[in-house]
Amino acid sequence: MAQRFGGKYSPTGEVQRDHATAPSQQPANPFDSRRPVRAGARSNLLFAVPVIFAFQAFRADPAGLVYGLAATGFSLGAAWLTREGIRAQEAYDQRRVAKRPAFPRKIAGAVLTGLGLAAAGMMTTGAPLLAVVFGVIGTALHLGAFGLDPLRDKGAEGIDAFQTERVARAVDEAEAYLAAMKDAILRARDRALEARVDRFTAAARQLFRMVENDPGDLSAARKYMTVYLMGARDATVRFADLYAQNRDPKARGDYEALLTDLETNFAGRTKALLANDANALDVEIQVLRERLEYETPKADRA
Repeated sequence: MAQRFGGKYSPTGEVQRDHATAPSQQPANPFDSRRPVRAGARSNLLFAVPVIFAFQAFRADPAGLVYGLAATGFSLGAAWLTREGIRAQEAYDQRRVAKRPAFPRKIAGAVLTGLGLAAAGMMTTGAPLLAVVFGVIGTALHLGAFGLDPLRDKGAEGIDAFQTERVARAVDEAEAYLAAMKDAILRARDRALEARVDRFTAAARQLFRMVENDPGDLSAARKYMTVYLMGARDATVRFADLYAQNRDPKARGDYEALLTDLETNFAGRTKALLANDANALDVEIQVLRERLEYETPKADRA
């Protein structure tokens, strides 16, 4: 006899009952505040080029071997620099206030790509002119495919440089804690926990964006961006090591409760900073209106 499926995600399962009792609660969007990763297939394909050059080098004569190994080294360096440059630009694009990368990795990758193709041209043709042409074309194609690095600071106009530098260092430190949390939770091998950490990461980054918009909020948020995130990172590392060994449900529940408390506190601090900014704006507007009212001649008002 056929048996009707009644699992968690069936029409009569736990999910629908939960929604019936709490209709105002919507499930979290797992893609909230997440962006596509640019350092993907295109940059990874560059790592196949050095393998081809190395294979060809060991089939050539001694001079071709030298040029082939040089092409392999240049191409490998170009692939690595390009991927790191794409990641640096992703971090730059995600922030409203950001410093330009200290070293233009993508431009350097384009130059190394041209040198690698020039060396490969010498290995295959032995003609210096053709090798130069290959190098120029390779550099141009690389720049066309991956673009230039950010060459100037973003969002720093009209902001004190010292305050901007303090905020940039604090956000970099906080992002390092979040990255360590995400790396550690992978050892637990639990997709639900990885998504839970991503939710907390999104809440933390909302606070980062508030501080970047108003560097004066750094003092009020520094404890959250240092002490709390450092504790969250340490707790995540210990939990991941323990949970990978015994899959203790109590430890999992305690860790999820910790993330919930942290997410609530970070969201509360973000709302408080937003409310303070709104109140400060209202005060400034009121003071300005009163001053304009006082300085406007009575004849003009009449």
